[in-house]
Amino acid sequence: MSNIADISADILIVGGGIVGATLGITLSRAGLKVTLADRLAREADTAKNYDGRASAIANGSVNILKGIGVWPDLEANASPIWDIRVADGHPLRGISPLFLHYDHSDVGKSPFGYIIENRSIREALRAVASDCKTLKLVQSANVVSVQRGPFGVIAETESGIRLSASLLIAADGRGSQIRNEAGIKTRTKMYDQKSIVCNIRHERDHAGTAVELFLPGGPFAMLPMTEHRCNVVWTERIDLVDHYMALPEDRFLKELSQRFGGWLGKIDLVSQRHVYPLGMLHAERYTSQRLALVGDAAHAIHPIAGQGLNLGLRDVAALAELIVDTARVGGDVGSNNVLARYERWRRFDNFVLIAVTDSLNRLFSNDIGPLRLSRDMGLALVDKLPLVKKFLMRHAMGQVGKLPRLVRGDAL
Repeated sequence: MSNIADISADILIVGGGIVGATLGITLSRAGLKVTLADRLAREADTAKNYDGRASAIANGSVNILKGIGVWPDLEANASPIWDIRVADGHPLRGISPLFLHYDHSDVGKSPFGYIIENRSIREALRAVASDCKTLKLVQSANVVSVQRGPFGVIAETESGIRLSASLLIAADGRGSQIRNEAGIKTRTKMYDQKSIVCNIRHERDHAGTAVELFLPGGPFAMLPMTEHRCNVVWTERIDLVDHYMALPEDRFLKELSQRFGGWLGKIDLVSQRHVYPLGMLHAERYTSQRLALVGDAAHAIHPIAGQGLNLGLRDVAALAELIVDTARVGGDVGSNNVLARYERWRRFDNFVLIAVTDSLNRLFSNDIGPLRLSRDMGLALVDKLPLVKKFLMRHAMGQVGKLPRLVRGDAL
C-alpha cells in the first residue's frame, strides 16, 4: 500500500478486478495519469483457490488485450475455441440428437475466442500494470467517502489516503459501493439457480470444442482449457446445489460423467468446487456527475451465453476511446458530454444481451415436454440457416454493433 497521503490523477478507478485493471492499463498506455484503488491486498485475487472461474474471452475482447499489450502474458494460458456445440439434454435421458453447431471456419480463420482462468488474466494484468509509469496502484484501499463536484472528485480511503481526479470510474462489482452512494438505482433479479464451478482433466483431446447442454436445472457448460482440462460451469436449482457440493469426490465425478457423456473419456477433478449465486442486474443510469460505471457495477447477466466479461471489456474500450479522444484535444475528460456519449453507446448493447440471456434461461431451464420439443427443433432449424448462424457466430465473437477501435483491432 502506498504511504503517500494525497494522490492526484486524471482518472480514479475504484475496483482492481479484471475490468478495472484493463481500463487502468488502457488509459495509462494512452498517456493519462490513472489511480487504481483496489480493496484487496497484493496478490490476494491471484491465489490458486481464490476464484476457480474461467472466462470465455471473445475474439473482439482478445483484440483489446492485444492492443494494450496484455496478450503476450496470457497467450500460453489461453485455449482457443474452434467449435461450439449447443444441445438439449437430460441427466438420465441423455442428449437430444438435434443440436446447433458453430464451426469457426464458417466465419474465418480465427477462433471464436479463448477460455482463460480468471486467475491467469489477473496475473497478466498485474504484471503489465506494474510497467505502466502513469498508473498508480493503491492496494488494500477501502474507499469510505467520495465527494463529486463540478470540477473534480475527491475520494478518501479508510487509511486516510486522499485520491483526487477529474473523473471517477466505478469498477467495484455488482454490489458497487460507489454506485449505491451516488444514488443510482438498479433493476435486479435473483435466479432460483446457482453455478457449481470446477476444473476437470480428461483422457481425450477436446479439440477446442466448447459444449453447452441445456439441462432441466440450467445450462451445463464444458469449456476447453489448456493441459487436457475443461472448466465446468454447472448451473443447478438452488435446492439441489448443497447436495451436489457435499458429495464425496467419486460420487461428484459420477454425476459429472453422467452429464458429460463419454466424449472426453475418463475424467478427474483437479480443482476445488466453487459455488456462485446467479442474478441479473442493470443500473438505471451508467453515469452521474463526474462518475461512470463499468462492468458488473453497471450490469450483470446470467452466464448462459458466457458473455458477461466481454460486455465489461467493451465498456472499457468504448469509455477509453471517448476519454482519450477528449484528452487529445485538451477537453475535460469528466464532462457531461463525454459521459452522455458513453451511456448512449453502451446501454443498448448491454440491455439487449441482458434480455436475451434472461429469456434463454427461462426457455431452456425446464423439462416441459412441448417446450423441450420446440427448442430442440429451433436449435436444429438455426443450424440449417447459414446466414442466421453466421450472424450469431459473429455476435459470439464480439463483432456485431458499433465497435470501439480496440475491439476492431485498431490502435486507440
